[in-house]
Amino acid sequence: MLELGKSGSHGTGKGAVPVLSDGAVVATLHASNWKEAATAEVGERSWAFGKAGRELTGRWAVDPEDAVRLRARQTSYWNGTWAVELDGVAVDVTSASRWKGTHRYAVGGRQLAGSGTTGSWSPRPTLTASPDLSLDHAVFLLWVELVLGRRWAAAAAAV
Repeated sequence: MLELGKSGSHGTGKGAVPVLSDGAVVATLHASNWKEAATAEVGERSWAFGKAGRELTGRWAVDPEDAVRLRARQTSYWNGTWAVELDGVAVDVTSASRWKGTHRYAVGGRQLAGSGTTGSWSPRPTLTASPDLSLDHAVFLLWVELVLGRRWAAAAAAV
């Protein structure tokens, strides 16, 4: 299971959020507090995540600004469904629990990953992934979960 740690913990610098697997740092995420954007360090590779129109996108940091390797777009607000594309592979995202804000990621009906949360006062996203999901893709999905959690929190605060 992958989870986002607390900012600045596990030896990461200020503003860096560790991505943990069994308590060990496997990647770092630098998420913006004001925009739906982030940079991620996964192994030797740097990723740039952001919002382009209605889509959440991911590209290698060295790619041109308009290049997209990973994308997520909402297909139904009422059903809470999303369509994700991971390097050309279509992934269906459905709501596992509207109450908990968790999602199920599937490819061709086979579950690829499931999301959850850890912590109570300030929950952080978790992702339980199948072994064939790459770490790069899992970090993107964790960032998508972080963005969706922030959206839900902002909507709840506005009511």
